[in-house]
Amino acid sequence: MAAFSASFSSGLLAETQRINPNRWRINSCPSFSPSRSYSLDRAVAAAFSPSKQNPCSLGHGSRSVKCEALGEGSQQSFDRTVYQGFYGPWTVDPSDVREVVLYRSGLVTAATAFVIAASSAFLPEGNVVADVIKQDVDLLYVLGAGGLGLSLFLIHIYVTPIKRFLQALWVIGVVGSLGTYLTLAKPLDEGLVQYVVDNPAAVWLVGPLFAALTGLVFKEGLCYGKLEAGILTFIIPGLLLGHLSALMDNEAKLGLLGVWMALFVIFAARKFQQPIKDDIGDKSVFMFNGLPEEEKDALLQKLEQQRSN
Repeated sequence: MAAFSASFSSGLLAETQRINPNRWRINSCPSFSPSRSYSLDRAVAAAFSPSKQNPCSLGHGSRSVKCEALGEGSQQSFDRTVYQGFYGPWTVDPSDVREVVLYRSGLVTAATAFVIAASSAFLPEGNVVADVIKQDVDLLYVLGAGGLGLSLFLIHIYVTPIKRFLQALWVIGVVGSLGTYLTLAKPLDEGLVQYVVDNPAAVWLVGPLFAALTGLVFKEGLCYGKLEAGILTFIIPGLLLGHLSALMDNEAKLGLLGVWMALFVIFAARKFQQPIKDDIGDKSVFMFNGLPEEEKDALLQKLEQQRSN
């Protein structure tokens, strides 16, 4: 887990590889303010604002990616703020809002499903609510995995290989969960979750799904300094490894499970207290990354020229 966290952190905070690190620096988890000053403001504005009518255009030649500032005459009123990004100014548009809302909704879905499913461990035997939850616990598992998958699909991470790695972990975990149910649990007339509880070695098969969740909360903790996310980064693998190794007794596991439930609720709820722009990040970076290689080179040369002038 320490090696995973170290490599993940270094990737998130890595500088853009195409730019001279002594001149151009970009943090993978920035916060933006319309009043914040940047040393490259003028150079960026000149390089990426080829016309007055389209002051936020990222492009070169006949192709471009646009980030249009909303003028006073625009009928859109959801957010008129222009944010200064590393590669140029950008604004929040309706598609950005939809993506962020869906991203956060996926987290809420995952947290809700997990908390409901895990709560049965704290209810007495024979309790009606506990019996209902245990009957549908696999459905809750599927619902939670789906919510996590949606969030991982929409998550904004500048370093694409890290995003793909987390998504791959999710896929491996889903495939492992399905395989565990069909080949191991179902023949014994057991549900998936109950089988994993009774057979700790099954953590190897479903664990990648929770590793993906750990990576997501680690990213949130690193980018936004959220204490609950930082603690979850250790609670999640700690509980799974404790169960896998059989080094934890049931009381210790229940204690960690309770902490996980409480922090997961706080984590998901606090996401909706953040401004939409926080989960977008520096949109100009994603726009730049979407350009063809030759256009990236041309734009970087423009930036260098503007800076030298």
